[in-house]
Amino acid sequence: MKPIKILIDVAAHEPALAALRQRTDCEIDCLATPEEKAREIDPARLAEADVLFCTFPPTNHALMRRLRWIQIASTGYTQLFGLDLPARGVRATNARGCFDVPIGEWNIAMMVNLARNFRQMIRNQEATVWDRSAIFQNEIRGRTVGLWGYGGIGRETARLARLLGMRVHVMTRSGVGPRGDIYAEPGTGDPEGVLPDRVFRAGEELDFLRELDFLVVALPLSKATEGLIGERELQALPPSAFLLNPARGPIVREEALLRALREKWIAGAALDTHYYYPMPPEHPLWHFPNVIFTPHISGSSLSPKFKQRLWEIFSLNVQRFVSGQPLLNELTSQQLSGA
Repeated sequence: MKPIKILIDVAAHEPALAALRQRTDCEIDCLATPEEKAREIDPARLAEADVLFCTFPPTNHALMRRLRWIQIASTGYTQLFGLDLPARGVRATNARGCFDVPIGEWNIAMMVNLARNFRQMIRNQEATVWDRSAIFQNEIRGRTVGLWGYGGIGRETARLARLLGMRVHVMTRSGVGPRGDIYAEPGTGDPEGVLPDRVFRAGEELDFLRELDFLVVALPLSKATEGLIGERELQALPPSAFLLNPARGPIVREEALLRALREKWIAGAALDTHYYYPMPPEHPLWHFPNVIFTPHISGSSLSPKFKQRLWEIFSLNVQRFVSGQPLLNELTSQQLSGA
C-alpha cells in the first residue's frame, strides 16, 4: 500500500511526531514555521498531500487535488465554511475534547465566584474593607445548572457539577445518549449520557430557563446558534440566575445581554468569549460590578495539556484513517455548511 502523505502546519508535540515518523504507511512533511492564521503554502507541497493537519487551511487550498482528510487544531470550525469539502470528497475532523477539562473547570470556578461574589470581596480587600455579609457566604450545592448544549464541555461540566451536589438540566436538539466516536480525556465527561437530572428538547427552551440558577452556554457558533439567546430567553431566567458564556460571544445577543444586566433581569454573568477581539476599553461589559470578564482563556492553545491532547487526537485518527475505521470528531456535511 502506498504511504499517505501528511502535511503538518501546527506546532509539533515531539513524542507524537516521532511516533508518526516511525510508521511505514505515512510520509510526514512538517512546515518549518507553523502558523495559526491562513497563509499561502508552497503549491508543490500542497499538491502532494493526502492529509492536512493545521489550524487554518492555506489560502491556496484549492491546489490540494489529492486531499482526502483535514484535521484542524481547534474545536470551532468556521474556518472550514465555504471550502466545499464534502463536494470535493474531503473529510474533516476537529479538536473536540482538548478543552473539556479546562473549560469545565472554568465553569465551576465561575459559578463559585459568582455565588460568593468574589469580585466584590477582592474590591473590599483592595479598599481595606472588612465586610462579612451573608452575600459572600452562599453555596452552589443544591443549585441547578442548565447546560445549553451537551457536547464534551457540557458533559465535563455536568460531571463536576454532580460531584459538587448540583442538579444538572440540559437543553439539546438531539437528546442525550452515548457519544460514539468523539475524543475525551479518559475518566472525564459523561460518555454514556446518564448524568442529567432533566433533559429539555426543542420547543421547551423557556421551561428549561425558568428553573435555573446558572445558565452555561455550551454550543458551537453556527447559523442556527448565532443570536440564539436574546431578550426573550434572558427574561425567562430567574432574576437570581447567572449567565456563563465560554462558548462564543455572538450566541448571546449583545444588546440583549447589556439590557439584562442594566435592568437586572439576571444577577450577573461570567464571560470568556466576546463580541470584539480585543474588547475596546470603553465597552460597558468591562465595568459591570456583577460581571466576571476573562480574555478567552478558559481553554486555549496555551493550556498546558492542549498540544498533548491535540496530537493524541491526530495520532489516533491517523491509525483510524489508514485502517478504514470511523474518525474521531468527524464533522458532518451539515456542520461544514454552517447550518
